[in-house]
Amino acid sequence: MIDPAFDFSLGDDFRSERGPRKFSHKELADATNFSEGEMLGERGFGAVHRGFLKELNSYDSVKRVSKRSKQGVKEFAAEVKIISRLRHRNLVKLIGWCHEKELLLAYEFLPNGSLDSHLFYGKSLLKWEVRYRIAQGLASALLNLHEDGDECVLHGDIKSSNIMLDSDFNAKAWDFGLARLVDHAKGFQTTVLAGTMGYMSHECLNSGKASKESDIYSFRVVALEIACGRRVVEPRLQENQTRIVEWVWELYGIGKTLEAADPKLCEDFDEQEMERLMIVGLWCVHPDCTFRPLIRQVKAGD
Repeated sequence: MIDPAFDFSLGDDFRSERGPRKFSHKELADATNFSEGEMLGERGFGAVHRGFLKELNSYDSVKRVSKRSKQGVKEFAAEVKIISRLRHRNLVKLIGWCHEKELLLAYEFLPNGSLDSHLFYGKSLLKWEVRYRIAQGLASALLNLHEDGDECVLHGDIKSSNIMLDSDFNAKAWDFGLARLVDHAKGFQTTVLAGTMGYMSHECLNSGKASKESDIYSFRVVALEIACGRRVVEPRLQENQTRIVEWVWELYGIGKTLEAADPKLCEDFDEQEMERLMIVGLWCVHPDCTFRPLIRQVKAGD
């Protein structure tokens, strides 16, 4: 039975045999066993559990939206509608959804978890060639979102915890709860201010307008995190190193960009690739959004 609070229609365009499907609450509860099953993590929107869908003979990740979350029915419906349209190797695949009793989303299971768990929490030390491939994969994902569809998809919350890694450590963007579809000619969307502090561009903070440029800003903050192996803001560091963007800008200005490279790599990296990633990253976080490149230029730069 559908809770009246969750009673909405996703339209006939989602009745596809090949695409994601609607599950009953019992199907996902049986597959996941919320009370005793494995919880992969807990975030602002709620918890993510691992499940096993017998009919598909595959594991999945079930996003269970908390009633305390800012993601309501409107955002849930938008996420389903947007991600159901997407087919790309660097985007997490949506298997299905459920809006009986609670809001649930079933995604493909990605065994290596999120990028931030490796960069910041010691899950593993990502070698440089893996990191560089992840950055290239993120560029491909954003190019697909911004340029390849009939409408532009603005992600709105690109950050390292929203980048998942498959069994071969290929990057896949996910969590489209703040995403918006906009006309290619317009390229921006006025919304209630949403996103994650540290990853949001200055103009997005000031105007509340998400745009391709603000997505690119967020994306390249992640690129700097990949290169430097640290969070966008580290309050415990020296004052001039607290914010990653300002710190790398300063080093770039005095010709010492490589000093920002992740020390955990023990200088085991390609210097040209490392410097290129940092410089392209700085280009994409330029305070004047008109100087930031289009994502196709970023992809060419990678």
